Amino acid sequence: MDIEATKLELIHLLLQTEKESILKKLKSVFEEEKGDWWDEMSEKEKEEIKTGLSQADDEDYKASELVMKRFDKWR
Repeated sequence: MDIEATKLELIHLLLQTEKESILKKLKSVFEEEKGDWWDEMSEKEKEEIKTGLSQADDEDYKASELVMKRFDKWR
């Protein structure tokens, strides 16, 4: 069975059920699988984000209009 057929079958079963326990279990499965995007990032990416946030806190940034103006010649 392909993934689309499986999805349709699950949708059908989901719409038919009146059991709250099943709905809670399904919801918990999705919540467990969601994960946190921060945990999936490399240490380098995390450090770059932290640096950017620190710079923003210190008001060490350029307005987006100035940045876009600088790169206009390539657009």
